[in-house]
Amino acid sequence: MPIRIPDNLPASSILSNENVFVLKENMALHQDIRPLKIAILNLMPTKIVTETQLLRLLSNSPLQVEVTFLHPESYVSKNVSESHLIEFYKTYKDVSAEKFDGLIITGAPVELLDFEQVEYWNELCDIMEWSKSNVTTTLHICWGAQAGLYYHYGIEKKLLPSKLSGVYPHYPCHKRARLLRGFDDIFYIPHSRYTYNDIADIEKVGDLDIMAMSDVAGASVCASKDRRRIFVSGHLEYDRDTLKIEYERDILKGLNPEIPENYFPGNDTTKKPYHQWRSHAYLLFANWLNYYVYQATPYDLDELHRGFTPEKKGMSETSDLI
Repeated sequence: MPIRIPDNLPASSILSNENVFVLKENMALHQDIRPLKIAILNLMPTKIVTETQLLRLLSNSPLQVEVTFLHPESYVSKNVSESHLIEFYKTYKDVSAEKFDGLIITGAPVELLDFEQVEYWNELCDIMEWSKSNVTTTLHICWGAQAGLYYHYGIEKKLLPSKLSGVYPHYPCHKRARLLRGFDDIFYIPHSRYTYNDIADIEKVGDLDIMAMSDVAGASVCASKDRRRIFVSGHLEYDRDTLKIEYERDILKGLNPEIPENYFPGNDTTKKPYHQWRSHAYLLFANWLNYYVYQATPYDLDELHRGFTPEKKGMSETSDLI
């Protein structure tokens, strides 16, 4: 997928060196197609790293994607320059009158706080409410997934006995789910969190389907019945060394962290970590973009509204694919 981003975004040169098709702004203006409009609410402190990770995964499809980065206006980021935010980011107020084919809400290192204690919680609630009528489908990641489950369905997060950190095997619960089309019987997702959502709490909500599970990490992929809201509790977007960097950071903080599980060969932290989730990361994002964004979104985004129901284009009404 050609990614349409500003020519001078730091991720641009990194992705170009990886042979990812980065569409220059001038070239995009001369293509007679409507790109998919994807907004990314980037709540991670390492914004440039997260930008690159997500853009890399959004690139694996023949469709053109136009990305708009958002950040909370109600919070001053301490890990990225103000000039970077001014040049490459917008706020909710800037886009509140716009409509998007898709929205990604990232994780954030605030999970030990009650939701209402997070500085930008009210603004995030406004964005999630706005998404009901202005976005075809929203992908929530890690804390973003917990925040979405709480806001939309009242599901509380719960504290784990210790930090869940590692790469865990998962299995699909719906073999014919289009989001997981092409997935193996066992696949791996990295997790890095102190809290979780109880499976029983999710199962009580009639509008939610659990699509993938882990014996250790729990319900890892959930979705609303109409697939306008997707929740992923792990971090498929993580690079090979992301858990390593977080582990070393926690050591420096004196947190005495456990070695991430199923990650370092032989649990030897001096060895290069295994990268066991990359292919399924590309696949999940490609499936989300294809089935739940491109095939569901109206050509005219003005048709989006609160009661909009995506159609399964190219599929019969009796199909059991979901």
